[in-house]
Amino acid sequence: MSEVVRGKIIAGKYFDSVSLMLVARDMQAMDDVLDAAAIMATAENKRILSSSKMDWAGLAEAGDTDLALGVKAKSEEAASAALEQAETMLNRRKSGGGGDRTYQPRSLESALSEAPDSNLALISVAGKYAADEARKALENGLNVMIFSDNVPLEDEIELKTLADQSGLLVMGPDCGTAIIGGVPLAFANVIRRGPIGIVAASGTGLQEVSSLIHQLGSGVSHALGTGGRDIKQDVGGRSYLTALELLKQDAQTKVVCMVSKTPSDAVLKKIAEAVRDLGKPTVAIFIGADASALADSGTLSAATLEEAAHLSVALASEGNVEQAHAELANRAIPAPPHAVTSTKRNLRGLFCGGTFAQEALHLLLPQLGEIQSNVHEPLANPDDSEGHTIVDMGGDEFTAGRPHPMIDYSLRNRRILQEAQDPEVGLILFDVVLGYGSNENPADELVPVLKQIQAMDDPPLLLFHVCGTDDDPQGRSATIDALQKSGAICAPSNAAAASWAGQWLTGGRS
Repeated sequence: MSEVVRGKIIAGKYFDSVSLMLVARDMQAMDDVLDAAAIMATAENKRILSSSKMDWAGLAEAGDTDLALGVKAKSEEAASAALEQAETMLNRRKSGGGGDRTYQPRSLESALSEAPDSNLALISVAGKYAADEARKALENGLNVMIFSDNVPLEDEIELKTLADQSGLLVMGPDCGTAIIGGVPLAFANVIRRGPIGIVAASGTGLQEVSSLIHQLGSGVSHALGTGGRDIKQDVGGRSYLTALELLKQDAQTKVVCMVSKTPSDAVLKKIAEAVRDLGKPTVAIFIGADASALADSGTLSAATLEEAAHLSVALASEGNVEQAHAELANRAIPAPPHAVTSTKRNLRGLFCGGTFAQEALHLLLPQLGEIQSNVHEPLANPDDSEGHTIVDMGGDEFTAGRPHPMIDYSLRNRRILQEAQDPEVGLILFDVVLGYGSNENPADELVPVLKQIQAMDDPPLLLFHVCGTDDDPQGRSATIDALQKSGAICAPSNAAAASWAGQWLTGGRS
């Protein structure tokens, strides 16, 4: 079948990544269109287009502030029609055609005049503008959640120093999740209210723990995100410590659960000191960290996000903590639908959640040995896997100028198909993250890909877990059912999925 690749560069025209995703999706749905892209022409996006064999003359010269429209089609006519349709859709979006014309404040000042009793501002603008907006909010006595990423480190330190002086909390930058008094912010799940407070320097870590707490029948008082850099030495855990103090003062919070990727040793010591003065039972999951610093604080250290949820619920219900430990440790691992052959021993993990990628890497390294991953440092070649590989598809090299993979499944779907075609791959491990802000119907996105893989000769095992609840807009049970009917296997948690993957690939050998 002949293929035609055509593209167009529109200089200096910026659109948000979600608008571009919707335009690309509409282009791809057109007759005789095989693939389509509407993205900002960043170096990372040009690399992705090239690896997908969708680059064209003139693309290399485009810059970060230029819009790139690309299409792969069966004919010149189909390609031209798709590009023309894309420009029409973008012009309509730019002019506001068809949108909700309800009055929306255009500045922090006008928003405060409309809602003078507000005490929190959520900031989601381009990173280079976010610090100025956050500073204005703090000066107006507001706590701040900064959803924006690409905010300079020195700005984060300055903002958090100002917040400390004012008795306020800064969540972020790059804070993707929070739940305040039952109200979900950004990427968050529908979680019942209850006695467990969460502090997390990890967005999907917070989502996993809070969702599992909900599934176990308990609930969350508040879940405070801090942004992943907060627990690094330069920032010093400023927001993490403030969040702990807020939960200490909150009467509804009976148990505190702390979640984080690996903190610096200095920050871990500060957290341990704060916990000693907390006066409430605490559970901690600091992935990859030496938990000995917490030994004298009375904190229960969990080995996985799932265990942190189980221990928190046990403490909140005055249940048996040792039993909670034992139930997870002794949980049986099911047999795989078919054995992994000696020539198909490689694992490919493709994650939307960076914390899920890190937890899987941490759990699988002892079983599988060397694993290539971008969790701690960039991959030499982000587009091609080698041996065992775990990829955080939400990393900067995949998301600059395009939607996060929790929203836009197109890039990861291509990668799943690519990995399934590797004759040495025996298992593909992936996550599905539900909740507000995430893709509205992940099953619709994934089912065609999974069915295409199942139609292959000797397909790899497809193993996944769903982070979310049945109260989420997408519905956890319905999502699981649709994916299982397409031949994939569901584990109850990210930790369980990683454990099953290791056992199935090694045949139980440690």
